[in-house]
Amino acid sequence: MTGIDRNNSITDVKGILVGHYTDPEAASGVTVILCPGGATAGVDVRGSAPGTRETDLLKPLNLVEKVQAVVLTGGSVYGLATCDGVVRWLEKKGWGFPLMEGHVAPIVPGAALFDLGRGKDFIPPINPDWGRKACETAEDTTFPLGSVGAGTGALSGGIKGGLGTASEILDTDIRVAALVAVNSLGSVIDPMTGRPWEIRLEREGEFGEPGKRSVKLPDTPLPQPPSNTTIGVVATDAVLSKAQAQKVAQMAQDGLARAIRPAHTMFDGDTIFCLATNKRQLPDIESFFAAPKAQALNAIGRAAADCLTRAIIRGIIEATSLGLMTAFRDLEGKISN
Repeated sequence: MTGIDRNNSITDVKGILVGHYTDPEAASGVTVILCPGGATAGVDVRGSAPGTRETDLLKPLNLVEKVQAVVLTGGSVYGLATCDGVVRWLEKKGWGFPLMEGHVAPIVPGAALFDLGRGKDFIPPINPDWGRKACETAEDTTFPLGSVGAGTGALSGGIKGGLGTASEILDTDIRVAALVAVNSLGSVIDPMTGRPWEIRLEREGEFGEPGKRSVKLPDTPLPQPPSNTTIGVVATDAVLSKAQAQKVAQMAQDGLARAIRPAHTMFDGDTIFCLATNKRQLPDIESFFAAPKAQALNAIGRAAADCLTRAIIRGIIEATSLGLMTAFRDLEGKISN
């Protein structure tokens, strides 16, 4: 591995844009990951309470090869309506699966997290327009982290959750990155040390001063209803098939399980998408097995897992307190024995 890319962000993968819509009063929002040129996609769902759209379409046996966007949204089942706004926005751009007479069908998988009851009203006024507004802000540069977009009303292990991202450049010059909204039943923080479980994965001081803190977790953390969910996207500029993208998404889930304990519970809907923008060929690497690209795929999957872990930690340390939800940065410091 050679290090993180210029933005330490999923936008380091060429062909990816990210936009947010945030409503702090409603304690909810949406994050859109756009792929104007299309991206091969896969998905892995591990949690037992998922809220998803178009995940069956991503199975390798099914017809459509590429997607134009992935939506990560708050609002639980109501939030999936934001995908409709993204579809309409993409259709006006002419981006989608080609149909007759010049029409297109934008392919927009999505996943929702549970943030109901954390804002002014129990059900936030989430609607397709939120998805459209998120698309209008999408750029291929840096973007806000923490309590924004899909991470606005997120709660993780009884403290404020949030949105995080991270990237890595492999020795082969292939880019791998992750973006995640952390809204987990389990905790990212080790109660014994007061620091993230996987703090050792920090690259080039990316967690900054907040990452050096050791905090005391609340004795009585903010109670959570039995519905949570961490949702995210890993991406690469490598050329992947749908089956290979699904394998990378599967491997990336290991990064979630390392960072959040427990993970994939009955009350989480943990869902990870993989996007491949197909800019760089996988290198052939000789090995005992007659599968010369398998080693390269292993390297991408390993990096996707590490990037997802780092993105989860960034989502927690970048979050800001909202309502009754106290952020990591605002917790009392832990006193060493």
